[in-house]
Amino acid sequence: MTVTIHAVPHCDLTQDEVQAWRSVPVAVAVDLARDIGQIDPAIRPLKPPGQQPFLFGRAVTALCEPPDFGAVVHALDMTGPGDVLVIAAAGNAEFAMIGEILGGYLQQRGCVGLVCDGAVRDVAALSGLANFSVFSRFITPRGPVSASHGSVNCPVVVGGQIVHSGDLIIGDDDGLVALNPLSIRKHIAGAKAKVAKEETWIASLSSGRSPRETFGLEPAQYASS
Repeated sequence: MTVTIHAVPHCDLTQDEVQAWRSVPVAVAVDLARDIGQIDPAIRPLKPPGQQPFLFGRAVTALCEPPDFGAVVHALDMTGPGDVLVIAAAGNAEFAMIGEILGGYLQQRGCVGLVCDGAVRDVAALSGLANFSVFSRFITPRGPVSASHGSVNCPVVVGGQIVHSGDLIIGDDDGLVALNPLSIRKHIAGAKAKVAKEETWIASLSSGRSPRETFGLEPAQYASS
């Protein structure tokens, strides 16, 4: 059995349509709709809060069959500047699908990060890669044992979400979201409106107004003694 390389789905999104999401936090994105593409929050950034680089890029998918990581090896040369390698490893905790050597290679190619629904290793080195964001479900020292199975650029399930190559991946300290072209177009107006509303709330609270006034709530009723 060999690794299968699929064609990347056609996408007619413009750069402006994609870049419009760059200022949208994950928390705002996932609040817009239940079906917008939140990835399981158990897939966490390697770095502590406040230190993880913002993740924003188009997915290149790799479907692995641990302990085999063939799909990752073949996906590496499918990546380029601004891409995110998305590894579907069935949530396997025993075998790392990527580590320092291949993570460093991705960074050299201009990739902005990786997401692994499985395990990674060499996390000190991965965390030290400049402008490169790593999210993973598990950390383990044990590496893969073969590289002859899997698929690249096929639809994958990562953290309960279907991700296609070309989908937009956004990640921050709160978690991850995968946006397909339909969601990118459908929800950007709502995302911008939510960001603007939160800015008005911050300004209102900073001006001395109470949370009740800021959120437009009716006064509470006090129970009689």
